[in-house]
Amino acid sequence: MHAHHHSGGHHHGHSHAPQAGHGRAFAIGIALNLAFVAIEAGYGFWADSMALLSDAGHNLSDVLGLAIAWGAALLARRAPTERFTYGLRSSSILAALFNALLLLVAVGGIVWESIQRLIAPTPVAAGAMMIVAGIGIVVNGFTAFLFMGGQHDLNIRGAFLHMVADAAVSLGVVLGGLAILWTGADWIDPALSLVIAAVIVWGTWGLLKQSLALSLHGVPRGIAVPDVRNALEAMPGVARVHHLHVWAVSTTETAMTAHLVMPGGHPGDRFLAEAQRELKAHFGIGHATLQIEVHRPGTDNHGPECPLDDPIEVHGGHDHEGHDHGGHPHP
Repeated sequence: MHAHHHSGGHHHGHSHAPQAGHGRAFAIGIALNLAFVAIEAGYGFWADSMALLSDAGHNLSDVLGLAIAWGAALLARRAPTERFTYGLRSSSILAALFNALLLLVAVGGIVWESIQRLIAPTPVAAGAMMIVAGIGIVVNGFTAFLFMGGQHDLNIRGAFLHMVADAAVSLGVVLGGLAILWTGADWIDPALSLVIAAVIVWGTWGLLKQSLALSLHGVPRGIAVPDVRNALEAMPGVARVHHLHVWAVSTTETAMTAHLVMPGGHPGDRFLAEAQRELKAHFGIGHATLQIEVHRPGTDNHGPECPLDDPIEVHGGHDHEGHDHGGHPHP
């Protein structure tokens, strides 16, 4: 995950402005999709179409996914407390992860149903199937459009992918209905939904990998740690950099802590402000906490001067991951 480095990637900390707009998008999306699920399930029973019923089930899982993503977007705006010093921003990472898992579970249901129906094809009311699925394309396409502007946020991207996947499923159902009307071959319906399931898995896999990496405090995509290290070491007066950690606070915000060895003495607040500005501009790191160490000349960066350099914690002279010196947001 760490290797991609189109620096200054999607991870920028100014995500607060569009949230209100997405609140409206979530509300409209959930209302529209709930109404559509009710219509689709009703017609599914009426036309005895398993395709429509399983699609209604899939759409219902997506409404749940949207609700989770919306809840996380709201939680992310909660102010920090004494217990949750970053607020609840990480809930957006958990929601993206849960959303991806939910989508894969829904795909599992579709695949299972499709295989059953390939083995024993059942007659389908193709006309009703096409009309209802046509409505589905409009509903899901419109909802996806509402989330189009928030792609830099993994959570919003999850909601967007959900809706695009649903529109694709509905389009597949329409085309399947057409093919069934032309040929009378009922196996077309399940075969098509297997293809659609493969498309959904392809789209969801990236979301799952990314959200899993972020939930494990992995470096966000678009940031290469060697580049961050080089940028810090290139700053005036910095001899070495160690204990460098980069992680995601939320799906849109990145934090970093580092120890800078500066034998010439503490550089002052202006240097720190400038360093933080540069990290924000080049890497999208909005919460940088820097510790200045003035080591004796000639000592290495794991000398006795660094309070974190407990010999038990340093593995093979390499930065350890065992400590927890949580960064704090800067004004």
